[in-house]
Amino acid sequence: MSCFALAVNEENASFGRVVTAPTNGAAGVIPAVLHYFVAFCDGDNEEKILQFMLTAAEAGSIFKKGATISAAMGGCQAEIGVSSAMAAAGLTEALGGSQRQALMAAEIAMEHHLGLTCDPIGGLVQIPCIERNTMGAIKAITASQLALQSTPDFAKVSLDTVIKTMWDTARDMSFKYKETSEGGLAMHIPISLPEC
Repeated sequence: MSCFALAVNEENASFGRVVTAPTNGAAGVIPAVLHYFVAFCDGDNEEKILQFMLTAAEAGSIFKKGATISAAMGGCQAEIGVSSAMAAAGLTEALGGSQRQALMAAEIAMEHHLGLTCDPIGGLVQIPCIERNTMGAIKAITASQLALQSTPDFAKVSLDTVIKTMWDTARDMSFKYKETSEGGLAMHIPISLPEC
């Protein structure tokens, strides 16, 4: 999984062509999880791949309408967290989960990204986004597996609650922990452009 996400983000960092889903900094999560599905689950089923993509897109739309998908507005939770939630929902749908299980998977994935800040070292969003994409992909698969083994009727936390909490956290978060490079690791790691 990590290799899949890293490959997409290295292509992105070298100015190659990628799909920004939901954003450029989080471009590796959904392709990595989809490639996992194709390689290890049910790879030749085009209908399930389409279901994955449509479900992931709708999950992203729910986040965009209820909060944000912008790291500049919400920190990294709004990019890697949302992409992980999108991938978790898509994978759950593709693996035969119910609608409620797909929403539960999105909730589980996002819940474990709440409060994640941005640390674009040297102003480059590729650092640490590239590594965070690998973690987001792994969390998406884990969230899907948990949701598929759960009964959403007994869930204590809803997707709506997580989205509201994410938005509240985003509004409370200091601007320096968003995409400004004025806080976090960005302040403690000296790096120049040629080193990247």
